Amino acid sequence: MTFWDIYWSALIFFLGLCFGSFLNVCIYRIPAEKSIVHPPSSCPKCGMRIKWFDNIPVLSWCLLRARCRTCKAPISARYPLVEALTGVLFLAVWLLHAVAYGQLSVALCYLLAVFGLLLGTFVDLDEMWLPDRVTIGGMIIAPILSLLVPELHDAATRLLSLKASAIGLAVGFGSLWLVGKIGTAIFKKEAMGFGDVKLMGALGALLGWPAVIFILFFSALFGSVVGVSLIVTGKKELQSRLPYGPYIALAALFWMLGGDGIWAAYTALFAI
Repeated sequence: MTFWDIYWSALIFFLGLCFGSFLNVCIYRIPAEKSIVHPPSSCPKCGMRIKWFDNIPVLSWCLLRARCRTCKAPISARYPLVEALTGVLFLAVWLLHAVAYGQLSVALCYLLAVFGLLLGTFVDLDEMWLPDRVTIGGMIIAPILSLLVPELHDAATRLLSLKASAIGLAVGFGSLWLVGKIGTAIFKKEAMGFGDVKLMGALGALLGWPAVIFILFFSALFGSVVGVSLIVTGKKELQSRLPYGPYIALAALFWMLGGDGIWAAYTALFAI
């Protein structure tokens, strides 16, 4: 790596930490239907506004020993976890796509996707639904990005990239919608939230239809492993409802961080 590779990678990691801090605000305020820009962040216990030096990602939480400076109320470990996770994922995407592959535009698009996937994941874990600004917003933004960045779909022209995005959106949305309908018919109750269907449509539009197949398989695999583990340990019952959005997000991140190579190797086996 060159000096500039190291410089920009460090900057992207720091920006990831900062976006993670903003992500914490979004995760808390969006379900509560509050503005994400006003008022400034404050302690939920005593209401005291958080000073800038107490709002440095990860570091402030450590220096404050996980307690509010004013009222000493505990600060959840989720805050630095979200910040650190965002920073690490930003860095991983940047190193793979911008540094290794030299695809700066693709890397920037994927950074936006990482932010949206993390937002959807934590809201779904807390509230059991996915924000429309992630799902519907993704279905709107992804085709626009595909038109601007044909490299997202390895397309020769912008129109071909837009076509690939439209096909991916239709395959992603339609496949999970069909899975949900079949599941509902079998189990006699809603088997798939419509937010999950919209999220898959957005991911198909951004990543293409091959990614949809990959994400469907691995999200089901991840979900099954976690679900069975929770049932075996007695933390969930067989009929318990589990959010599916986080597993879709995990599989999509897996794709963006090298899963496309796994898919290419797998399909090559059948081309011989």
